[in-house]
Amino acid sequence: MITVRGCHFPARLLYDVENHVWYERLADGSFRLGMTSVAVALAGDILAFTPRRVGRPVEAGRSCATIESGKWVGPVRIVFPGTVLAVNEAMIDRPRLANQDCYGAGWMLVAMPSDEAAIAALVSGNELAAAMEAWMARENFPGCGG
Repeated sequence: MITVRGCHFPARLLYDVENHVWYERLADGSFRLGMTSVAVALAGDILAFTPRRVGRPVEAGRSCATIESGKWVGPVRIVFPGTVLAVNEAMIDRPRLANQDCYGAGWMLVAMPSDEAAIAALVSGNELAAAMEAWMARENFPGCGG
């Protein structure tokens, strides 16, 4: 586990620091993704989760889901182009799963990339700690609290 300013990040995952999304490569080459602990701290209580439907294409840098919280409504941007293979139905019904377990039960969707070039830009490990600290300093983000 990597911890930066009280925010936790499982070392096994890849991260899009700027968009606060984590990625986990699955055995079939697809990726499960979700909100990072920073995204959850920024959003507050998640009130609604609306993902792209299964079978729908997604474009790199564009929305694959919409999150609504007490503080924010906006897109979840995916790093690669591809197709949505699965969505977390439980999170649609209970969006606060992201608040309770953003790296587990609160995952958002699974997508198969049609081009993996952008995945090389995702960070993990020691690179993640430095990149996240730099983001937090630049954005004046105090951390995830207690």
